[in-house]
Amino acid sequence: MSDFNLSAFSDAIADFAATAAPATASLATHHGRTASAFHWRDGYFVTAEEVVEAGEEIELKLASGGRMKAELVGRDPSTGIALLKPAGAADVPTLAKADAVRPGNLAITVGNSEGAALAVFGTVGEVGPAWRSMRGGTIDRRINLAVNAGGRFEGGPVLDATGGLIGMLLFGPRRRALVMPYETIERAVSTLREKGHVARGYLGAGLHPIRNGDAHGAMVMSLDDSGPAKAAGLYIGDIIVSWNGEAVHGPRDLIRRLGPDSAGASVTLGVVRGGEQRDVAVTIGEKPLS
Repeated sequence: MSDFNLSAFSDAIADFAATAAPATASLATHHGRTASAFHWRDGYFVTAEEVVEAGEEIELKLASGGRMKAELVGRDPSTGIALLKPAGAADVPTLAKADAVRPGNLAITVGNSEGAALAVFGTVGEVGPAWRSMRGGTIDRRINLAVNAGGRFEGGPVLDATGGLIGMLLFGPRRRALVMPYETIERAVSTLREKGHVARGYLGAGLHPIRNGDAHGAMVMSLDDSGPAKAAGLYIGDIIVSWNGEAVHGPRDLIRRLGPDSAGASVTLGVVRGGEQRDVAVTIGEKPLS
């Protein structure tokens, strides 16, 4: 007979969720639904970048039943993180950082819906190395979840089996649940508190995918008059096929390289023009905020 106590296990999951619940809040999104947020530290909350819009009124509904207006301090589309500052002091706990997780480890996702606590559990499905998002953000670890969490959990905390904070729940392609790791949130929050935004690389060119035989690239379809691409001598019709000697397979591949660390960098683009390949030196700009 197994010594495993299912009732005790069930209570332990519920206890971890209940401990984290006071740190969470819900907010109405511009999509007409609710999402979650949680207290990071120093009175600041984090949530998913896609659920908030600049200039809109934001109200956090706390697990205690209180409601607080909040200001959007800044947002980082490259990591999917938004930083909120409530108008008053919020007496809510801060979640401690989790230790490293492995595939198969228990993961508890906590959320908030109109002030009511939400919780589901599953497992960590994948843990991998750092990766770059489709908008060029550097994500410290790849953590995918095997968990059935709906949209109300988006922006909420993901905990390990000790109640430690692994990171924030986001949804990737095909609504696959993934975690924005603690380290990535910490880095983004630091920049957002200081500047209100995270710089993104800017080429100033409209691009279209192209394939010519076995060659893939990004064709320049338009140029911003004051953009780095035009200043460097790129022309409409040029096909960008490499970035510092590494193959560029299309616009998405190029956009991934235009992350925060690319702004101000000098790069060499391999370009096909009129059937001839040449190198063009470009100083990547910083993407305008508007």
